[in-house]
Amino acid sequence: MLSILRQYFPVRNMFFFLLEGFVIFSTFLLSTALLTYSHSYWFDLMLVLRILLITAILQTCLYYNDLYDFEIVSQIPEISIRLLQSLGVASIFLAGVYFFFPLVILDQKIYILSIFFLIFFIIFWRVGYLHILNKGMFNQRIIILGSSKLAMDIYHSIIKTIDCGYTVCAIVPDCTDEEFEKKLPENILIHQDYKTLCELCEVYGIDKIIVALKEKRGRFPSQDLIQCRTEGIDVITGSSFFEMLTGKVLVREIEPSWLIFSKGFQKSWLKASLKRMQDVILSSILLTLLAPLLLVVAVLIKMDSKGPVLFAQDRVGGGKKEYMMHKFRSMVQDAEKHTGPVWAGDNDHRITRVGRIIRKYRIDELPQLWEVLTGTMSLVGPRPERKYFTDQLEKQIPFYGQRFNVKPGLTGWAQVCYDYGATVEDAVEKLNYDLFYIKNMSFALDLVILLKTVKTVLFGKGAR
Repeated sequence: MLSILRQYFPVRNMFFFLLEGFVIFSTFLLSTALLTYSHSYWFDLMLVLRILLITAILQTCLYYNDLYDFEIVSQIPEISIRLLQSLGVASIFLAGVYFFFPLVILDQKIYILSIFFLIFFIIFWRVGYLHILNKGMFNQRIIILGSSKLAMDIYHSIIKTIDCGYTVCAIVPDCTDEEFEKKLPENILIHQDYKTLCELCEVYGIDKIIVALKEKRGRFPSQDLIQCRTEGIDVITGSSFFEMLTGKVLVREIEPSWLIFSKGFQKSWLKASLKRMQDVILSSILLTLLAPLLLVVAVLIKMDSKGPVLFAQDRVGGGKKEYMMHKFRSMVQDAEKHTGPVWAGDNDHRITRVGRIIRKYRIDELPQLWEVLTGTMSLVGPRPERKYFTDQLEKQIPFYGQRFNVKPGLTGWAQVCYDYGATVEDAVEKLNYDLFYIKNMSFALDLVILLKTVKTVLFGKGAR
């Protein structure tokens, strides 16, 4: 499980999260010491538990306001605005907690002083951390060997991700390709004319070599790579590195041999049983807790437009078995009578007023909890698609049929990482994520997906 978590939350990100939690916790302890003038108060067990609760709530608000996504939050004004928003939401939530559980109340003066300290400490701490990221301190230094499209994708993924943990020191093309070289800065292009690969690694202090060759026949530098590997330099295939870097595979770039020999895709009776138990417990709890909301939505749909409350549609499940999936009706009755099966688009005129709201916050998907409970679907898995579309996509997209090796899910890695798909290219991109999920399927990954799903639902991202 730890290795799985390290893949989705790199060590440096987990370290940052834990260290920031320590900063928040210490700030409240410091405020307590300053206002009570008693260091013995620091060791009050109830006080420590109260501060731990506050720290957990504050960090949850920071997470859900994207303050741990450095692609979004990398400037002081943006950090400041989102931090104030998060502290405001956390304060409101804590007020509700205090109302129902008075025993966890922290002195108001201590809380206010702590908030003032936190605004300064967190901004100062994050500016310092961003400086470290921008300078590439502690980054692993890599060479990309090859001039394939995959090599280009890896390079661009690294330079646009500030906290990826890698610095590309050189790209060594395996063949002459003027178009490839025009897209890269001249200072990192190295033609291997006068130095061996090991000598280049020594010059640049390289930690990893990423092999993403365009042409492998007769051009694979096996002796150079063996020498580098025995000298302690990691050598990794481009496909494996890209998967580790982005949380997806590239179905149009990978070869069948990579899929056959790569680690993952492990299934066992125990893993299947635990996943089924997870589905039954969570779907039962959610159906019980959400029953009042389901009733209200059903009434609103009935009042808003003619037609049934629930909408049933064919879907392809695990093992390519067809089943009927149920959703709250969000479109007008007989929406496909004249058009036939089509993907939903932006500002689709077929969507009703209530439908637009419930689609935005994924409420229309909630009746599928019953399918999860009965075992037709899983809580987490690839998005279920209609046979009309899957038959076409399987002919056009390599490895598309592999997504049927697991049950479809109410939510999934593709759903939380990529917006709603309405084209073949969107289907390819979602399959990139689906294959990553199937390959690395685990309780830890399911937990990550469920946490991201809550965030997606709360902010209505990626829906149509």
